[in-house]
Amino acid sequence: MTTEAWEPGAFRARIDEVLHRFVAEEADLLVDVDPSLGPVAAQLEAAVAHGKRLRAAFCYWGWRGAGQPDSPALLRAAASMELVHAAAVVHDDLIDDSPLRHGRPTAHRALRRAVPHHPRAGAAARSLAMLVGDLLMSLAGQLFVTSGLPAAYLSRARPLWAALARELVAGECLEILRTGAAPDTAASLKVVRYKTAKYTVEQPLLIGGTLAGAAPRLSEGYSAYALPLGEAFQLRDDLLGLFGDPVRTGKSDADDLRGRRPTALLAETWRLADLAQRGRLTALLDGDGEDRGGLEEVRALMRGLRAPERVEAMIASRVDEALGALDALDAPRATVSALTSLAHSASTRLS
Repeated sequence: MTTEAWEPGAFRARIDEVLHRFVAEEADLLVDVDPSLGPVAAQLEAAVAHGKRLRAAFCYWGWRGAGQPDSPALLRAAASMELVHAAAVVHDDLIDDSPLRHGRPTAHRALRRAVPHHPRAGAAARSLAMLVGDLLMSLAGQLFVTSGLPAAYLSRARPLWAALARELVAGECLEILRTGAAPDTAASLKVVRYKTAKYTVEQPLLIGGTLAGAAPRLSEGYSAYALPLGEAFQLRDDLLGLFGDPVRTGKSDADDLRGRRPTALLAETWRLADLAQRGRLTALLDGDGEDRGGLEEVRALMRGLRAPERVEAMIASRVDEALGALDALDAPRATVSALTSLAHSASTRLS
């Protein structure tokens, strides 16, 4: 990969190579314990089979923006961000009881086949999936500390790793605590910030920069760019979750409504609705989550109130804010160019 130009496809291939080799080795070690662990090992590998590798990219450019050159060791450290994401996805799918991810059964659904004789097969499969997610998070830390970077570099990033884990768990907890409560846009945006924005964009950028010895002003600039962009990323995900093409997204288009998740899209719909519309929306949300007619009625209500347009406006304003922060960022031209490209790909994607 040319080190002065952003080539997303080549970068993804490098990250994929690191991830697939590392996780395959760990999966083999797991099966060495007992062959019956094969299905669990397979889910470890499935968890890293797909991805845009945005989190690794932000970590990489956080490093490059502080003046450091392309480095195989940094690439391994950056790849560990994708294992954090893989762990979060397995846990999130488990919490939400999502049936599909990338068009395939989620870990807790796929693992039911591993426990056909268990008296509580569903619960057993969920337990196995929880442990897969836990192991992926552990492997993220392992890959990071064995990346080959100097110990002094890794040590100064340790507090950020602790913050990443704490904030990710806080965001998941906030979403659970808010699920089913009266929709509130401010509360939903707080969930967005802690559940997604920080671990997707801000912490990877800050970790990369801190590993490289970034000055405080540069780190502040990274955060000014990262937080609004991370929120835009999740807001786009909310829109895709209900209005996207399931063939492209690889996920069910009923999950958010069936689970009464506290999305900003739902909160804006509630805020804009009159009393009668709120009553109908409540009835639809309390109904059969598999009712396609009800799902289409909710979509029609949202469109009628122009809630999707409101969320699109939120996305646009946050992307503008992120790009404005780049204008003031004291970083190499290649870094600014890459972060600009990443801002557009993160906020305008179709899946």
